Amino acid sequence: MAAAAAGAGAGAAQEKQFPPALLSFFIYNPRFGPREGEEENKILFYYPNEVEKNEKIRNVGLCEAIVQFTRTFSPSKPAKSLHTQKNRQFFNEPEENFWMVMVVRNPIIEKQSKDGKPVVEYQEEELLDKVYSSVLQQCYSMYKLFNGTFLRAMEDGGVKLLKERLEKFFHRYLQTLHLQSCDLLDIFGGISFFPLDKMTYLKIQSFINRMEESLSIVKYTAFLYNDQLIWSGLEQDDMRILYKYLTTSLFPRHIEPELAGRDSPIRAEMPGNLQHYGRFLTGPLNLNDPEAKCRFPKIFVNTDDTYEALHLIVYKAMSAAVCFMIDASVQPTLDFCRRLDSIVGPQLTVLASDICEQFNINKRMSGSEKEPQFKFIYFNHMNLAEKSTIHMRKTPSVSLTSVHPDLMKILGDINSDFTRVDEDEEIIVKAMSDYWVVGKKSDQRELYVILNQKNANLIEVNEEVKKLCATQFNNIFFLD
Repeated sequence: MAAAAAGAGAGAAQEKQFPPALLSFFIYNPRFGPREGEEENKILFYYPNEVEKNEKIRNVGLCEAIVQFTRTFSPSKPAKSLHTQKNRQFFNEPEENFWMVMVVRNPIIEKQSKDGKPVVEYQEEELLDKVYSSVLQQCYSMYKLFNGTFLRAMEDGGVKLLKERLEKFFHRYLQTLHLQSCDLLDIFGGISFFPLDKMTYLKIQSFINRMEESLSIVKYTAFLYNDQLIWSGLEQDDMRILYKYLTTSLFPRHIEPELAGRDSPIRAEMPGNLQHYGRFLTGPLNLNDPEAKCRFPKIFVNTDDTYEALHLIVYKAMSAAVCFMIDASVQPTLDFCRRLDSIVGPQLTVLASDICEQFNINKRMSGSEKEPQFKFIYFNHMNLAEKSTIHMRKTPSVSLTSVHPDLMKILGDINSDFTRVDEDEEIIVKAMSDYWVVGKKSDQRELYVILNQKNANLIEVNEEVKKLCATQFNNIFFLD
């Protein structure tokens, strides 16, 4: 009795919160098991694998039925998601008849009831459809980057090969999905560009031209500094997903040697080394080892038309990274890698110092203002440029935002409203405790601003946003 009373007295303290979680993820093709008794053949991949066979068949059948049923109402746009009390299901058909389904459990609040038993409440309205639909599309794009299309696997080795590829890729990839830290940036899937003056940009341009000339087998090049993109020869959609892979997976894995600092030539022991800092992030670890393996990851680009398979060579010096992509039919040798190292290493080291110097000059000139009263996210659909002062850090596992999650949700809601209409528009929301949230959509560009101003009114908020547009985006036309 006493325990129950104590539990009841603690009330709010007993509340436990659980973030959204991945319940299941599967890929199926209804054409592969059209007759009764063959349903299992439809399933190409299913996570978690331990689920009993009949339950897998039942779940896939249910999704199929939902998709077919909704097709009767809108033949061209079948269901994207299904809301239930406990979870939400997302559907995506990236290639004809190939369906990907992701089931996410709604966030939960667990409370203690008067008799001490836990009562579970599902937060049905918390998840934003567009965020998780985008995450599901990203799953496909990332698979395609490293494996090519589902159809190509079928042509190369039938269902067996496709199943093997899906198993190998998604078994690892799904472990990197952290659904609780997905937000508006996942919808945009944008690219953060590094701000540069013209002179330094031209230096980089001429460096790329020289490299492509002396390493004639290079087909495409991309250049990044500080995890931000400066130059890319790839098509936008391919660069967008490659950028995500580099910044959320490859670069974070290689961060340690960077911390050795500029004064300790990491590879001074190498004879004839001009004290440069270049190293391969993909490929051979030690160029002096005659047995070193020159294996590079294979990526697939332009899958809609020319369908190119390439080796991805990523080479880094200090904060500058260059991606060289060469035709997959050419196997890079250790000699080629050594030659690349000797040509690219010294020049990239010098270039990285130049960029760093220029960046610091620009920073000094712009001055370090005190913490501004507003934070913003900007995205441009034309060149995929993205800028956020709301995110202090965004990795797959952590989304460190400097604002309350409720405000992030309002941003997502405004974005959903923008999607429904084609015209330019502006939405202003008065949120809790002195916060204002403003969304502007103008000519393929979107700007979201969060202001924290006591006792501000609509006119003052509007003025603040105008000021922000003038200082941060002076060369961008926003409708007044």
